[in-house]
Amino acid sequence: MHLLVEQPENLPRLIETLERARSAVGRCHTCGNMAESELCGICSDPRRDPSAVCVIEHVPDLMAIERSAAWRGQYHVLHGKLSPIHGVGPEQLNFSSLKQRLEGDQITEFVLALSNDIEGQATCHYIQEEIIKDRPIKITRIGFGLPSGGGVTYADSVTLRSALDGRREYQ
Repeated sequence: MHLLVEQPENLPRLIETLERARSAVGRCHTCGNMAESELCGICSDPRRDPSAVCVIEHVPDLMAIERSAAWRGQYHVLHGKLSPIHGVGPEQLNFSSLKQRLEGDQITEFVLALSNDIEGQATCHYIQEEIIKDRPIKITRIGFGLPSGGGVTYADSVTLRSALDGRREYQ
């Protein structure tokens, strides 16, 4: 409203900036995060632990966890969660590159940081049964300092730190 009513002369500049961002920003080939090149800043950072991967639903979840400074591993963005009722199956999510990441022997732990709802649980189960299968990889689930049905995106840094510190083996 402010731009439309008070500063309509700024609208063309905003639209141009958004168009430039749309053409310059894509997905990281490794994790699915936003990137201006083939790899995002996290995947290309040699200080990050490539053996531990935090699996999340959306890019804002990654940003929320990064704000907590509680995670020094890498990420994998699914871009959603399984939800047959909404027409979201495995084909619509970023599972193919997750499988590719497992081809190397580098990953030793997956931290499942998905929503604490039925779709999040189903997605965790799918990852365990269909993606990881019999590989010797530790699977943990973040602790639930988050409210049931709540998402990672809206949690404060202290709650996210507690949730990551309290993660447990996923069964």
